[in-house]
Amino acid sequence: MAQGIDNTGMPQASITAATPPAILLATLNAKYIHASMGLRYLLANMGDLKPLTQLREFTIARKPQEVVDELLAALGAPAPGVVQIIGFGVYIWNVTQTCEVLRLLEATRPDIKVILGGPEVSHEVDEQDIVRLADFVITGWGDVSFAKLCRALLNGPKPLMKVIAGEQPPLDTLTLPYAEYTDTDLAHRLLYVEASRGCPFKCEFCLSSLDKTAWAFDLDKFLAEMQGLYLRGARNFKFVDRTFNLKIDASIQILQFFLDRLPPPGDVGDADPAGALFVHFEVIPDQLPDRLKAMIARFPPGVLQFEVGIQSFNVDVQQRISRKQDNEKTSANLHWLVNESNAHLHTDLIFGLPGETLESFAKGFDQLYALRPHEIQLGILKRLRGTPIARHTEEYGMVYEAHPPYTVLQTHAIDAPTLQRFTRFARYWDLVANSGRFKQTYLILLEEGVASPFNAFLDFADWLWLTQQKTSGLTPEILVDALFDYLQNVRGLPQATVQAALLGDYIASGARANPQSLKGLLPKQQAPEQSPKTLAQRQERHQPA
Repeated sequence: MAQGIDNTGMPQASITAATPPAILLATLNAKYIHASMGLRYLLANMGDLKPLTQLREFTIARKPQEVVDELLAALGAPAPGVVQIIGFGVYIWNVTQTCEVLRLLEATRPDIKVILGGPEVSHEVDEQDIVRLADFVITGWGDVSFAKLCRALLNGPKPLMKVIAGEQPPLDTLTLPYAEYTDTDLAHRLLYVEASRGCPFKCEFCLSSLDKTAWAFDLDKFLAEMQGLYLRGARNFKFVDRTFNLKIDASIQILQFFLDRLPPPGDVGDADPAGALFVHFEVIPDQLPDRLKAMIARFPPGVLQFEVGIQSFNVDVQQRISRKQDNEKTSANLHWLVNESNAHLHTDLIFGLPGETLESFAKGFDQLYALRPHEIQLGILKRLRGTPIARHTEEYGMVYEAHPPYTVLQTHAIDAPTLQRFTRFARYWDLVANSGRFKQTYLILLEEGVASPFNAFLDFADWLWLTQQKTSGLTPEILVDALFDYLQNVRGLPQATVQAALLGDYIASGARANPQSLKGLLPKQQAPEQSPKTLAQRQERHQPA
């Protein structure tokens, strides 16, 4: 067996060196740690063509020519009468780079049949350069349609249409993809899994709003697959279900599965503590009945992570984008999760929704911040192809980037400079708040003598931009000195208070340089710890001070 090497230096999925494939499944992931579940679904459902098919993954950091060279090396030299096929998974994060790969392929090997699939090419196909460069496009579900198209290209009859609507088969007829995760994947990458597909909700910024409902996989079959992964050593499971807690009975059974596999209290259970169990779910914020709470409460720290999409607390905006959310229940459930459970809480807000002003967003941010989630992820609205959010474009003055990721640039309620200002705010928020490096200092920044945490951080972000003129390349030491300067000289807080907070944070973060503002205060450095941190230890950064 031969292995491809990503530019990270990590081995990729094994390929058979002896027999060149007729079909390659390929995609460009955002990072090496992401493993494409979509391609593995296609591979698992190739049927009689599976021995002729190989999977090749890259990252968007790879040079397009390197990607092409590796793909062509895997296929081998062309032969008269032999059809060779490459199927590409296309997403908002890789469409630009994949388009360049296709241009090079067309120039080098125009005989190769190129098939595209994925959410980015499932809508508005007539407008896309990448579609013009491809031979075929499968829109929507591709699990079984890709194999059918490959059979037609290899054996006939040749397809008549370039754009083919994907067939949605019953879920119980699909071969699940989890056996296609390699041992290398299990050891080094996030494992994406799904107990259901689709979403019954109609939030207009989301592609899932186009689904008619949610469809659940057979739970016994799914859990048997999870057991197989667990026995192979998998300890990191990221559920991609849009609505994990939609069906409470199924949610409880899945949680029980993972609870049963935790080591007894006081027993790590794994030789490597960093290999402890970690499970990520996306949950509906206003649906948390008592029996689900009781199950969640049984988990120790460091195991559960919940991604909670709040998006907006503005009732008018929620109604405008067809988002159903009980704000009172949402707040009560977040309060319970933060204070009564050990789950790590990752909450989401979206800036730039139709009709949302800076002031109304600030009010929602402050409402969410008061609940003390461990992270607040600040996103900016993107007009994903095919989403109903487009219907508000004219009325609310929505102007979007013409190229991926189609970020909103301005609205009637928010001008372009304010959106740029918020973009910097979000970047600095990640560095200061979400990083967990400044859990004492950022409490002073957001709460010491201020009426609005949002406006307090916005003022700091504006000052940081004026003094640094950049949003990247800011080391922890630069941020320590900047926070010291701002809090002491702009906000007028006592030097001793600011230094004490920064000193505690800097030591706790494990950083080992010497910021100017902490000169002479840092203790003598000890030899760095060699053992990797468990997820629970990493998440301690986000616990209240």
